[in-house]
Amino acid sequence: MIIDIHGHYTTEPQALLAFRDKQLAGLADPMRKPATNELGITDEQLVKSVEPQMKLQKERGSDLTIFSPRAAGMAHHVGSEATGIEWSRMSNDLIQRICTLLPDNFAPVGQLPQHPGVAPKNCVPELERLARLGFVGVNLNPDPAGGYWTDPPLTDKWWYPLYEKLCELDMTAMIHVTSSCNPNFHYTGAHYINGDTTAFMQLIQGNLFKDFPALRFVIPHGGGAVPFHWGRYRGLAQEMKKPLLGEHLLGNVFFDTCVYHYPGIELMSKVIPVDNILFASEMLGAVKGIDPETGHNYDDTKRYIDQLRTLSEADRHKIFEGNARRVYPRLDKRLRKKT
Repeated sequence: MIIDIHGHYTTEPQALLAFRDKQLAGLADPMRKPATNELGITDEQLVKSVEPQMKLQKERGSDLTIFSPRAAGMAHHVGSEATGIEWSRMSNDLIQRICTLLPDNFAPVGQLPQHPGVAPKNCVPELERLARLGFVGVNLNPDPAGGYWTDPPLTDKWWYPLYEKLCELDMTAMIHVTSSCNPNFHYTGAHYINGDTTAFMQLIQGNLFKDFPALRFVIPHGGGAVPFHWGRYRGLAQEMKKPLLGEHLLGNVFFDTCVYHYPGIELMSKVIPVDNILFASEMLGAVKGIDPETGHNYDDTKRYIDQLRTLSEADRHKIFEGNARRVYPRLDKRLRKKT
Protein backbone atom coordinates (compact mmCIF):
# COMPACT_ATOMS: atom_id res chain seq x y z
CA MET A 1 0.00 0.00 0.00
CA ILE A 2 1.28 3.46 -0.90
CA ILE A 3 0.39 5.97 1.83
CA ASP A 4 0.99 9.68 1.19
CA ILE A 5 1.13 11.24 4.64
CA HIS A 6 1.00 14.89 3.55
CA GLY A 7 -1.94 16.21 1.56
CA HIS A 8 -3.89 19.45 1.95
CA TYR A 9 -7.41 20.38 0.86
CA THR A 10 -6.44 23.04 -1.67
CA THR A 11 -9.51 22.61 -3.88
CA GLU A 12 -12.15 23.77 -1.42
CA PRO A 13 -15.60 24.85 -2.67
CA GLN A 14 -15.99 28.59 -3.06
CA ALA A 15 -18.62 28.63 -0.32
CA LEU A 16 -15.97 27.95 2.32
CA LEU A 17 -13.70 30.73 1.07
CA ALA A 18 -16.64 33.15 0.86
CA PHE A 19 -17.53 32.38 4.47
CA ARG A 20 -13.96 33.07 5.56
CA ASP A 21 -13.95 36.44 3.78
CA LYS A 22 -17.19 37.43 5.48
CA GLN A 23 -16.03 36.12 8.85
CA LEU A 24 -12.90 38.29 8.78
CA ALA A 25 -14.75 41.29 7.36
CA GLY A 26 -17.14 41.00 10.29
CA LEU A 27 -14.31 41.79 12.70
CA ALA A 28 -14.22 45.34 11.36
CA ASP A 29 -17.91 45.70 10.56
CA PRO A 30 -20.41 43.44 12.37
CA MET A 31 -22.90 44.07 9.56
CA ARG A 32 -20.66 42.07 7.23
CA LYS A 33 -20.45 39.05 9.51
CA PRO A 34 -21.93 35.91 7.90
CA ALA A 35 -25.49 35.31 8.99
CA THR A 36 -24.94 31.56 9.32
CA ASN A 37 -22.12 29.05 9.42
CA GLU A 38 -24.15 26.60 7.35
CA LEU A 39 -22.16 26.41 4.13
CA GLY A 40 -24.72 24.50 2.08
CA ILE A 41 -22.02 22.30 0.54
CA THR A 42 -23.44 18.96 -0.60
CA ASP A 43 -21.71 15.60 -0.46
CA GLU A 44 -21.67 15.58 -4.24
CA GLN A 45 -19.83 18.92 -4.28
CA LEU A 46 -17.26 17.61 -1.82
CA VAL A 47 -16.56 14.50 -3.86
CA LYS A 48 -16.32 16.59 -7.02
CA SER A 49 -13.88 18.99 -5.34
CA VAL A 50 -11.31 16.25 -4.65
CA GLU A 51 -11.48 14.60 -8.05
CA PRO A 52 -8.13 16.26 -9.00
CA GLN A 53 -6.44 14.57 -6.05
CA MET A 54 -8.02 11.20 -6.81
CA LYS A 55 -7.00 11.47 -10.45
CA LEU A 56 -3.38 12.06 -9.46
CA GLN A 57 -3.49 9.25 -6.90
CA LYS A 58 -4.43 6.87 -9.70
CA GLU A 59 -1.94 8.27 -12.22
CA ARG A 60 1.01 8.34 -9.81
CA GLY A 61 0.33 5.09 -8.04
CA SER A 62 -0.60 6.10 -4.50
CA ASP A 63 -3.51 4.60 -2.59
CA LEU A 64 -4.31 6.73 0.45
CA THR A 65 -3.60 10.36 1.36
CA ILE A 66 -3.54 11.69 4.91
CA PHE A 67 -5.60 14.82 4.29
CA SER A 68 -5.77 18.09 6.23
CA PRO A 69 -7.06 21.64 5.66
CA ARG A 70 -5.07 23.99 3.44
CA ALA A 71 -1.92 24.87 5.40
CA ALA A 72 -1.78 28.51 4.33
CA GLY A 73 -5.48 28.78 5.07
CA MET A 74 -5.02 27.97 8.76
CA ALA A 75 -3.73 31.56 9.18
CA HIS A 76 -3.58 31.47 12.96
CA HIS A 77 -2.36 35.06 13.05
CA VAL A 78 -5.52 36.36 11.31
CA GLY A 79 -8.68 37.30 13.18
CA SER A 80 -9.34 36.55 16.84
CA GLU A 81 -9.14 33.44 18.98
CA ALA A 82 -12.93 33.06 18.66
CA THR A 83 -12.94 33.28 14.86
CA GLY A 84 -10.00 30.87 14.78
CA ILE A 85 -11.92 28.28 16.79
CA GLU A 86 -14.93 28.59 14.48
CA TRP A 87 -12.76 28.46 11.36
CA SER A 88 -10.87 25.39 12.58
CA ARG A 89 -14.06 23.50 13.38
CA MET A 90 -15.57 24.27 9.99
CA SER A 91 -12.40 23.32 8.12
CA ASN A 92 -12.01 20.11 10.08
CA ASP A 93 -15.65 19.16 9.57
CA LEU A 94 -15.20 19.32 5.80
CA ILE A 95 -12.14 17.08 6.07
CA GLN A 96 -14.14 14.64 8.17
CA ARG A 97 -16.95 14.55 5.60
CA ILE A 98 -14.55 13.91 2.72
CA CYS A 99 -12.78 11.12 4.57
CA THR A 100 -16.13 9.54 5.49
CA LEU A 101 -17.35 9.72 1.90
CA LEU A 102 -14.05 8.46 0.46
CA PRO A 103 -12.40 6.32 3.16
CA ASP A 104 -10.31 4.37 0.64
CA ASN A 105 -8.69 7.57 -0.62
CA PHE A 106 -8.34 9.84 2.41
CA ALA A 107 -7.66 9.73 6.16
CA PRO A 108 -8.24 12.86 8.28
CA VAL A 109 -5.75 15.19 9.95
CA GLY A 110 -7.01 18.39 11.58
CA GLN A 111 -5.93 21.95 12.16
CA LEU A 112 -5.76 23.37 15.66
CA PRO A 113 -7.32 26.71 16.73
CA GLN A 114 -3.99 28.24 17.73
CA HIS A 115 -3.63 32.00 18.15
CA PRO A 116 -0.60 34.19 18.91
CA GLY A 117 -0.12 34.72 22.62
CA VAL A 118 -2.86 32.25 23.56
CA ALA A 119 -1.72 29.20 25.49
CA PRO A 120 -1.91 26.01 23.39
CA LYS A 121 -4.13 24.40 26.01
CA ASN A 122 -6.96 26.27 24.25
CA CYS A 123 -6.63 23.62 21.50
CA VAL A 124 -7.41 20.68 23.78
CA PRO A 125 -11.23 20.72 23.28
CA GLU A 126 -10.87 20.63 19.50
CA LEU A 127 -8.19 17.96 19.74
CA GLU A 128 -10.51 15.80 21.84
CA ARG A 129 -13.33 16.36 19.34
CA LEU A 130 -11.08 15.33 16.46
CA ALA A 131 -10.10 12.15 18.29
CA ARG A 132 -13.77 11.26 18.72
CA LEU A 133 -14.29 11.81 14.99
CA GLY A 134 -11.49 9.40 14.12
CA PHE A 135 -8.77 11.82 13.05
CA VAL A 136 -5.31 10.26 12.95
CA GLY A 137 -3.32 13.42 13.75
CA VAL A 138 -3.11 17.19 13.63
CA ASN A 139 -0.96 19.94 12.18
CA LEU A 140 0.90 21.84 14.91
CA ASN A 141 2.11 25.37 14.11
CA PRO A 142 5.33 26.29 15.97
CA ASP A 143 4.80 29.97 15.02
CA PRO A 144 1.16 31.10 15.26
CA ALA A 145 2.39 34.68 14.74
CA GLY A 146 2.90 34.00 11.04
CA GLY A 147 6.60 34.72 10.64
CA TYR A 148 7.35 36.72 13.79
CA TRP A 149 7.92 33.86 16.28
CA THR A 150 6.44 35.60 19.33
CA ASP A 151 5.44 32.43 21.22
CA PRO A 152 7.83 30.23 23.27
CA PRO A 153 9.82 27.45 21.58
CA LEU A 154 8.31 23.99 21.24
CA THR A 155 10.30 22.73 24.22
CA ASP A 156 8.76 25.26 26.61
CA LYS A 157 6.22 24.11 29.19
CA TRP A 158 3.78 26.54 27.54
CA TRP A 159 3.08 23.66 25.12
CA TYR A 160 2.92 20.84 27.68
CA PRO A 161 -0.89 20.61 28.16
CA LEU A 162 -1.23 20.05 24.41
CA TYR A 163 1.52 17.42 24.39
CA GLU A 164 -0.08 15.64 27.31
CA LYS A 165 -3.33 15.38 25.40
CA LEU A 166 -1.61 14.27 22.18
CA CYS A 167 0.03 11.43 24.08
CA GLU A 168 -3.18 10.51 25.92
CA LEU A 169 -5.09 10.33 22.60
CA ASP A 170 -2.19 8.65 20.71
CA MET A 171 -2.33 11.45 18.12
CA THR A 172 0.62 12.35 15.89
CA ALA A 173 1.50 15.97 15.13
CA MET A 174 3.02 17.28 11.91
CA ILE A 175 5.01 20.46 12.56
CA HIS A 176 3.55 22.83 9.97
CA VAL A 177 3.50 26.61 9.88
CA THR A 178 0.86 28.53 7.99
CA SER A 179 1.01 31.64 5.79
CA SER A 180 3.49 34.40 6.60
CA CYS A 181 2.55 37.99 7.36
CA ASN A 182 6.23 38.97 7.55
CA PRO A 183 7.24 40.38 4.13
CA ASN A 184 10.76 39.06 4.61
CA PHE A 185 9.57 35.46 4.38
CA HIS A 186 7.76 34.03 1.37
CA TYR A 187 5.39 31.51 2.88
CA THR A 188 6.15 28.30 0.95
CA GLY A 189 9.70 29.11 -0.16
CA ALA A 190 11.07 30.50 3.09
CA HIS A 191 8.65 30.40 6.04
CA TYR A 192 7.77 26.70 5.64
CA ILE A 193 11.41 25.66 5.40
CA ASN A 194 12.35 28.04 8.24
CA GLY A 195 9.65 26.45 10.39
CA ASP A 196 10.89 22.92 9.75
CA THR A 197 14.51 23.81 10.44
CA THR A 198 13.76 25.96 13.49
CA ALA A 199 11.58 23.29 15.07
CA PHE A 200 14.34 20.69 14.70
CA MET A 201 16.92 22.99 16.29
CA GLN A 202 14.57 23.78 19.17
CA LEU A 203 14.17 20.06 19.80
CA ILE A 204 17.95 19.61 19.84
CA GLN A 205 18.28 22.37 22.43
CA GLY A 206 15.70 20.88 24.76
CA ASN A 207 14.98 17.51 26.32
CA LEU A 208 11.31 17.30 25.40
CA PHE A 209 11.14 13.57 24.78
CA LYS A 210 12.42 12.76 28.25
CA ASP A 211 9.18 14.29 29.50
CA PHE A 212 7.08 12.89 26.63
CA PRO A 213 8.62 9.64 25.38
CA ALA A 214 5.40 8.77 23.49
CA LEU A 215 5.16 12.10 21.64
CA ARG A 216 5.58 11.84 17.85
CA PHE A 217 6.39 14.71 15.48
CA VAL A 218 6.64 14.64 11.71
CA ILE A 219 8.75 17.42 10.22
CA PRO A 220 7.63 17.92 6.62
CA HIS A 221 9.30 19.12 3.43
CA GLY A 222 12.18 16.74 3.95
CA GLY A 223 13.04 18.41 7.25
CA GLY A 224 13.87 21.79 5.73
CA ALA A 225 17.63 22.34 5.91
CA VAL A 226 18.20 19.47 8.32
CA PRO A 227 19.39 16.63 6.03
CA PHE A 228 21.73 18.89 4.06
CA HIS A 229 23.30 20.18 7.30
CA TRP A 230 23.15 16.94 9.30
CA GLY A 231 26.79 17.31 10.30
CA ARG A 232 26.13 20.79 11.66
CA TYR A 233 23.29 19.53 13.85
CA ARG A 234 25.24 16.54 15.06
CA GLY A 235 28.11 18.86 15.96
CA LEU A 236 25.88 21.39 17.71
CA ALA A 237 24.22 18.65 19.74
CA GLN A 238 27.65 17.38 20.72
CA GLU A 239 28.77 20.87 21.82
CA MET A 240 25.61 21.16 23.92
CA LYS A 241 26.45 17.85 25.63
CA LYS A 242 23.30 16.27 24.23
CA PRO A 243 23.07 12.58 23.36
CA LEU A 244 23.71 11.49 19.78
CA LEU A 245 20.85 12.60 17.55
CA GLY A 246 19.67 9.04 17.02
CA GLU A 247 19.11 8.68 20.75
CA HIS A 248 18.11 12.29 21.41
CA LEU A 249 15.45 12.79 18.73
CA LEU A 250 15.03 10.04 16.18
CA GLY A 251 12.81 7.86 18.33
CA ASN A 252 10.20 10.63 18.18
CA VAL A 253 10.93 12.80 15.12
CA PHE A 254 10.24 11.73 11.54
CA PHE A 255 10.59 13.35 8.12
CA ASP A 256 8.49 13.26 4.95
CA THR A 257 9.58 13.18 1.31
CA CYS A 258 8.11 16.50 0.10
CA VAL A 259 11.38 17.26 -1.65
CA TYR A 260 10.92 18.16 -5.29
CA HIS A 261 13.96 16.83 -7.08
CA TYR A 262 15.74 13.48 -7.21
CA PRO A 263 19.11 14.67 -5.81
CA GLY A 264 17.35 15.98 -2.70
CA ILE A 265 15.56 12.68 -2.10
CA GLU A 266 18.80 10.80 -2.75
CA LEU A 267 20.63 12.90 -0.16
CA MET A 268 17.83 12.46 2.34
CA SER A 269 17.90 8.68 1.91
CA LYS A 270 21.64 8.63 2.59
CA VAL A 271 21.53 10.86 5.68
CA ILE A 272 18.25 10.12 7.47
CA PRO A 273 17.66 6.55 8.71
CA VAL A 274 15.06 4.78 6.61
CA ASP A 275 12.93 4.16 9.72
CA ASN A 276 12.45 7.94 9.98
CA ILE A 277 11.36 8.63 6.38
CA LEU A 278 7.68 8.66 5.37
CA PHE A 279 6.43 9.01 1.81
CA ALA A 280 4.61 12.26 1.06
CA SER A 281 4.03 14.56 -1.90
CA GLU A 282 1.99 17.53 -0.61
CA MET A 283 0.07 16.89 -3.80
CA LEU A 284 -1.65 20.00 -5.16
CA GLY A 285 0.30 22.00 -2.64
CA ALA A 286 3.30 24.28 -2.81
CA VAL A 287 4.70 23.36 -6.25
CA LYS A 288 2.30 22.22 -8.96
CA GLY A 289 4.32 22.80 -12.15
CA ILE A 290 6.22 20.50 -14.49
CA ASP A 291 9.99 20.28 -14.19
CA PRO A 292 11.43 21.15 -17.64
CA GLU A 293 14.49 19.03 -16.89
CA THR A 294 12.45 15.84 -16.46
CA GLY A 295 9.07 16.53 -18.05
CA HIS A 296 7.35 15.33 -14.88
CA ASN A 297 5.58 17.19 -12.10
CA TYR A 298 7.87 18.42 -9.35
CA ASP A 299 5.56 16.98 -6.68
CA ASP A 300 5.46 13.46 -8.16
CA THR A 301 7.79 12.37 -5.37
CA LYS A 302 7.03 8.66 -5.69
CA ARG A 303 8.99 8.72 -8.94
CA TYR A 304 12.12 9.87 -7.09
CA ILE A 305 11.84 7.14 -4.47
CA ASP A 306 11.28 4.51 -7.15
CA GLN A 307 14.61 5.55 -8.71
CA LEU A 308 16.62 4.97 -5.52
CA ARG A 309 18.59 1.82 -6.25
CA THR A 310 20.15 1.79 -2.80
CA LEU A 311 16.84 0.89 -1.16
CA SER A 312 15.96 -2.72 -0.46
CA GLU A 313 12.38 -3.84 -0.93
CA ALA A 314 12.04 -3.88 2.86
CA ASP A 315 13.25 -0.27 3.00
CA ARG A 316 10.84 0.75 0.26
CA HIS A 317 7.96 -0.88 2.11
CA LYS A 318 8.85 1.07 5.25
CA ILE A 319 8.86 4.41 3.40
CA PHE A 320 5.66 3.76 1.48
CA GLU A 321 3.57 2.06 4.16
CA GLY A 322 5.20 0.57 7.21
CA ASN A 323 6.54 3.76 8.78
CA ALA A 324 3.24 5.59 8.25
CA ARG A 325 1.31 2.88 10.05
CA ARG A 326 3.84 2.88 12.90
CA VAL A 327 4.13 6.67 13.27
CA TYR A 328 0.36 7.16 12.90
CA PRO A 329 -1.03 4.31 15.04
CA ARG A 330 -4.54 5.69 14.76
CA LEU A 331 -4.20 5.34 10.98
CA ASP A 332 -3.11 1.74 11.41
CA LYS A 333 -6.18 1.04 13.54
CA ARG A 334 -8.39 2.75 10.95
CA LEU A 335 -6.97 0.58 8.18
CA ARG A 336 -7.25 -2.62 10.20
CA LYS A 337 -10.95 -1.97 10.78
CA LYS A 338 -11.50 -1.85 7.03
CA THR A 339 -9.92 -5.24 6.36
